[in-house]
Amino acid sequence: MGDTPSTVGIVGAGLIGRSWAMVFARAGWRVRLMDSEPSQRAAAPELIRAALEDQTRHGLIADAAAASGRISMTESIESAVEGAAHVQECGPETVEAKLALFRAIDATAPADALIASSSSAIVASRFTEALPGRARCLVAHPVNPPHLVPVVELCGAPWTSPAALEKAHALYASLGQAPILVRREIEGFILNRLQGALLAEAFRLAGEGYVSPADLDTTIKDGLGLRWCFMGPFETIELNAPGGIPDYCARYTGFFKRVAAESPSPDVYDAPNTTRILDAWGQGLDAREHAEKTRWRDGRLAALVAHKRGQQ
Repeated sequence: MGDTPSTVGIVGAGLIGRSWAMVFARAGWRVRLMDSEPSQRAAAPELIRAALEDQTRHGLIADAAAASGRISMTESIESAVEGAAHVQECGPETVEAKLALFRAIDATAPADALIASSSSAIVASRFTEALPGRARCLVAHPVNPPHLVPVVELCGAPWTSPAALEKAHALYASLGQAPILVRREIEGFILNRLQGALLAEAFRLAGEGYVSPADLDTTIKDGLGLRWCFMGPFETIELNAPGGIPDYCARYTGFFKRVAAESPSPDVYDAPNTTRILDAWGQGLDAREHAEKTRWRDGRLAALVAHKRGQQ
């Protein structure tokens, strides 16, 4: 970045926007964090400061105060993106909202700035087709919270330029994230489609009484999740058969083919299946408990990130 830090405009100061602000700020960028809602603007600085201090305690950042000082709040898109080298949109997950936000951002951001959406499932072609600057627009889908979970899925529309995708890949890697390229548009991208497949089977198994929701969670966090923390499914099965992936396919896919033939139906997410799951799950969290559990999760993630960095 040279002697003069680059500036990022972040549109939306909710959970994802605040998290992206920390990612950029701790990498030395100046951050303009925008939200039209006064309560979001008022709450963001203290929430960010506390989260950065938590990261300092885990050794993930050297100077929380300096990073926090690089973040400023603003209430308009124009003031957020003027002169920015990059724009990260973190607005509502609706096509209508993204159409409006991208029109405003594209009309104001410098011509050489990338414009990336944090969209979780909506592909960029649905809200960038009519834009003059559509070639520099893409999705950069993070995982909540991106300041602790580094993967970011980069997916362009058919008209997104290859140069924009290459620039985005280099940019997110320079921030310490783990960018992956989604080679063509698909709703939900990669992570959420994988998560959706697992969730659907989890809802079926728990809803139909094969296992309790708590024991299913144990199966993931103390089973599959331990391996998946440091290797993916292909690398996992490479080691699960003496002859690697071809041997695994020959030995075990008869069972998986039978499972695939009876995939869960969409109604696993509806009553009465969800009613049975909720009855078995028990009392949900109130607002205070939810906040405490979120802080616990973020602390565990920070410790895990620190451990993985130490093993590289």
